[in-house]
Formats: sequence, C-alpha cells, structure tokens
Amino acid sequence: MSEPKLVHKKSFQVVGYTFKANLQEIEEKQLGKKTTERLKANADNIQNKIGNHIYLIQLYPMKEHFNAHTDPFTQIIGYEVSEPSDLPPDAIIHHVPENDYVTYTHHGLESELYKSYDYLYGKWLGESNYQTLGYDLELWDERYKPEDTENEIEMYVAVKNT
Repeated sequence: MSEPKLVHKKSFQVVGYTFKANLQEIEEKQLGKKTTERLKANADNIQNKIGNHIYLIQLYPMKEHFNAHTDPFTQIIGYEVSEPSDLPPDAIIHHVPENDYVTYTHHGLESELYKSYDYLYGKWLGESNYQTLGYDLELWDERYKPEDTENEIEMYVAVKNT
C-alpha cells in the first residue's frame, strides 16, 4: 500500500456533466457510468481539452454526520480544459480552486474504492493535523480500468491545516 502524501495543485477548469445523488442512487441507477459514457460521446465537442484523462469531482455538503450512502452530494465528471468555450448541450464548467490535497493511489477494482476512501477520511485525516474542505477528486487516466485488478485511481482530498 502506498502512503498518502500532501501536494499543492494549481487551479484548473473542467467541462463536463453533473448530477446530485447519494451513493445508493448512483449505484442503482448507474449514474456515474451513464454520465461518463455521455461525456465520452461528446468528447470531440469539448474545446481546448488537456489530454484524455477524466476528473470525477465530488462536492459534499458541509454538514455534521454526512453519510454519502444516504445523503445526496454533487458529482461532476469532465475533462480538464485550458479554456472553456462552446459547451456541448447541458455541459457545465467547474472551476477547481488552487489548494492543498492529500493524494493517494487506489490499486485494485473500482468496487473496492470505498476502502481507500475509508482509509483517507477515517484513519489518515483522523491522525493528521488536517481537515477536509468538503470535496475530493479522482483522476481517471490510462491506468483507469475499473473492472480490472490492475486498476489505479489517483485520489485527491482537499485539505487545510488545522
């Protein structure tokens, strides 16, 4: 298992699609998969893309006892762009601010990703001098093979020093 590390990321912009749901709804309705398919189908219509990697951005309500399984939160799935222009129908622009992140590489099936989130949000944050800022990112690049044990997902949790 790799160790989490702190990194500083400059701000960037993503063009893609968004929805709001809880984890149970996302699984049952396959919202993430359908949104990713829609994004890929419109990839040629997204101007100024930087590479073919995809970001999943998850924005959580800053409420006590938030539970992603039952409480809705916002997901954005999109491509990083140098400058947004001429958006496909229903696409949005999301600005990710410059920030500090704890980053961690998940190795293994996407269905086991919850273990990496539990580790980062539970153990690592619990033992650190950092607190979450209410959002995280996943980077899906050429290593992203969700159904494969060789799958790798780069995770970023926005944090600030307490």
